[in-house]
Amino acid sequence: MRQDAEDARLEHASAAMPEVTGRYDEVLRNAGSGAALWDAAAADARSGRLDDRALYWARLKLLRERPAGPARERIERQSRGFNLAFPPGEPCVLLTGFDPFRLDADITQCNPSGVAALALHGTRIAAANVYAAILPVRFADFDGGVVEQLLTPLFSARPALALTISMGRDHFDLERFPGRRRSAETPDNRRVPTGATPQQPLVPPRLAGPEFLEFTLPAEAMARVPGRWQVRDNRSVETVERGAVVAESLAEIADCTAVAGSGGGFLSNEVAYRSLLLHQRLGCRFPLGHLHTPTARGYDANMLADLVAQIRRIVAAGGDASAPERS
Repeated sequence: MRQDAEDARLEHASAAMPEVTGRYDEVLRNAGSGAALWDAAAADARSGRLDDRALYWARLKLLRERPAGPARERIERQSRGFNLAFPPGEPCVLLTGFDPFRLDADITQCNPSGVAALALHGTRIAAANVYAAILPVRFADFDGGVVEQLLTPLFSARPALALTISMGRDHFDLERFPGRRRSAETPDNRRVPTGATPQQPLVPPRLAGPEFLEFTLPAEAMARVPGRWQVRDNRSVETVERGAVVAESLAEIADCTAVAGSGGGFLSNEVAYRSLLLHQRLGCRFPLGHLHTPTARGYDANMLADLVAQIRRIVAAGGDASAPERS
């Protein structure tokens, strides 16, 4: 039976929070499909049960019963919301979040970005339908093109707004200048390290592009959104040549080697970079960028309710401000 670091945590999680890991046991017994898990988790979140952890642990239970092959891959895709298609002629918003991580430090950890993806999927914000998916915190998936495979057909359908989201710092940050290189020493959910350090940043395999890119979000409008947290237009990057830089423009750092983008040196920054590079290569004009949420410590339902409500307002502000630019 296949087991990796993610699967090996399942017993610990089940002992620590059986009500969470067992939330979808009936779904597994009755349907046993990734699509049923995704639908149940999204319905739960829309009804006010703001928790992404049950989906994560139920997916691992379901995958444990499947050998490598197409059936396993189908569960992964469906349980992450990857089978997305925008209805023709309707304005749509695309959001992506991430699985829970830092689980070796706290097995009860949630990820606010995944919570937001589940809670907003299938809803409407202003005049747009919201569609969402949740990405794995695994380097192998990113190296294998998971971001590009998910986003290429969706970007080709030209959403009104696309926002990749992850858990970050003390407030909301709109990450203006993603960088191409990995430099964080944090391991992924399989305990695989980047292999990089801030002193030796590394380009992910086969990721060809400029050292930095710039988002296309209407940041001024989004930063004015009120709520419990500030919404900041983060222009800070790390470079080999100049160290820390707060860049006023992309041209200012065009000749620098990236150590960390505005989103850091881990997969948050990388999904921002990969999505913007794809956006550029497809000739897209719709607004796109990355949002870091405030950090959650373990699980806090009240904090998550405030956070999801503020993300809804941030998305609405971004869509309203950019409406004349959509294509």
